[in-house]
Amino acid sequence: MQEESLAVGGQAVIEGVMMRGQNGIAVAVRKPNGDIALKNEPFQPITKRIKWLNVPVFRGAILLIETMYIGIKALNFSGDIAMEEEKKKAEAAGKKQNETLNSIWMVMSIVFALGIGLAVFFYIPLLLTEMLHLESGILFNLVDGIIRLIFFLSYIYIISRWKEIRRVFEYHGAEHKSIHAFENQKELLPESARPFTTLHPRCGTSFLLVVMVVSILVFMFLGKPTTIGQRLLRLAFVPVIGGISYELIKLSAKAYSNRFFRIFIIPGLWLQKITTVEPDDRQLEVAMVALKCAIGQEPKAGPSQVVVVS
Repeated sequence: MQEESLAVGGQAVIEGVMMRGQNGIAVAVRKPNGDIALKNEPFQPITKRIKWLNVPVFRGAILLIETMYIGIKALNFSGDIAMEEEKKKAEAAGKKQNETLNSIWMVMSIVFALGIGLAVFFYIPLLLTEMLHLESGILFNLVDGIIRLIFFLSYIYIISRWKEIRRVFEYHGAEHKSIHAFENQKELLPESARPFTTLHPRCGTSFLLVVMVVSILVFMFLGKPTTIGQRLLRLAFVPVIGGISYELIKLSAKAYSNRFFRIFIIPGLWLQKITTVEPDDRQLEVAMVALKCAIGQEPKAGPSQVVVVS
């Protein structure tokens, strides 16, 4: 069960949860009428399909982009369910969705999200640090990293104050509780997940925090950037930073029982106190539906097929 549990992960989406199992991805979303819409698609990471890509650090960079892709697909599905009534009205008016345009929009969304993330959390802190005219490369990168970390923590805190984001964070908590129940071999029911914590060491929030810290150490080796080429080189190292961070998160999950390694995991768990909120039973129910489908239990949904769980 423990080895299997390491292959199970999740993500909160609008009024729902995405769960990734060993062979597929399940997305369960609460519909406006109270039912649960469930979608399941076969999925195998490219690092498993192409063995030579599955090398430390490199695989983390690839999985980061892959995770963003499936995450945006899940968000698009949950958004479609949330806007179901408007969609029906559009279809009744003769407006059909163009799948090609939807695919293009998805790719553009990924590129845009990456661009904004790099600009806000990497390039702007760099410009602000340059305004301080620091001579030491180590001090420059330390200040740059602190500014970047402040930006990141401020962003997390600000969005947590929004009512809509709080709902997403509640589903995030439901996702973690459900995975805890699975890892502890409990019956996959809302009441079984309820006693568990909303914090989990293998969380995207912890991963992002690790990225911020690792970036400071990596950039210190690159020294102080003085030319445009050196600035662009730092951006080129972002996939490397993501790859190193992935390996550290993977290691931390396996070493969580070790008291020494747990010290390094605690900051990420603290941050999850903001990005996860105690869910209600209806949200736990959605998470359980997605989890059961992802690991091959009932309820099931066929490839690209949407089923409704009442």
